[in-house]
Amino acid sequence: MPVTAAVRERCRSLLPPGEELHYVFPVTLVGSGGVGNYIVVVTGLSVTVLATKVFSRNEPAVVWARYPRRTRLGPVRPGDGPTIRLGDTVFEVDDEYVAVVGAADTEAFSPGDLPKDPLPDL
Repeated sequence: MPVTAAVRERCRSLLPPGEELHYVFPVTLVGSGGVGNYIVVVTGLSVTVLATKVFSRNEPAVVWARYPRRTRLGPVRPGDGPTIRLGDTVFEVDDEYVAVVGAADTEAFSPGDLPKDPLPDL
């Protein structure tokens, strides 16, 4: 399920002014027993990891880490749950967001491989 507009707005409020959201997806810190929840926000300038409030996976609270946009998110590693590595930290990604990770990397590293917008006038 896509991240809601309300969550995207909360994420936007924690970013520097003018950064446009390209991709937003939740992740869980591997080894946290499902309680270390974060949201990865990809913009044209950065990859930002936002820590969420303690009991809410959908309420970003603070910027936990920030990486340059040329940071590769994948490859997604299979296992008990698909994972990505950002810096020295490994996060689990829900299956439904694996394609988002791939799209974010494609946009940054091989944009010619992205499909053309079928409705460019909208």
